[in-house]
Amino acid sequence: MKPGKIFVLSAPSGTGKTTIARRLVQEIPGLALSVSLTTRKPRPGEKNGQDYFFVSRRHFQKLIQEKALVEWACVFGNYYGTLRSFVEENLRAGRPVLLNIDTRGGLQIKKRFPGARLIGLLPPSLREQERRLRQRGDLAEEEIRKRLEEARRERKTLLQFYQVRFVNRDLQSTVEKIKKFILRHA
Repeated sequence: MKPGKIFVLSAPSGTGKTTIARRLVQEIPGLALSVSLTTRKPRPGEKNGQDYFFVSRRHFQKLIQEKALVEWACVFGNYYGTLRSFVEENLRAGRPVLLNIDTRGGLQIKKRFPGARLIGLLPPSLREQERRLRQRGDLAEEEIRKRLEEARRERKTLLQFYQVRFVNRDLQSTVEKIKKFILRHA
């Protein structure tokens, strides 16, 4: 059995990354979606183990020390990371793995797994991205400002280091394009 491949999906906040990742898992048989760990508090409606694994800072730092994370970063004051065991088990089983992570994590993955495919997702415009963030209704004005600033940095990274980029103008069309890319390279 040949080992699986890693696909990283990264995007600035408000671009539709999580929605697209979930749709890809529904449409691509055998695609394993990694659930990230985070130290942030759950938002209304989020479920532990489904949206994220919500852990304490102490537990997260222990995982870093034990080298149990294949990538991790501090984003907006909270830690996010991916369990090494999940990635390695799926790769050994020959399954493609989709990581729904930020660009810092994506670059860490590419360094550790040079064959990983980095997929960037961009909003149709900055104005549309801001509209989407405001529409969520769960972010304070200061948080929206921070996310838009971070989006500028992430956009530069996506354009410079990611092998392929898609603009999410239409959800279904974007899912189809990314699905074709994954199936072609899996």
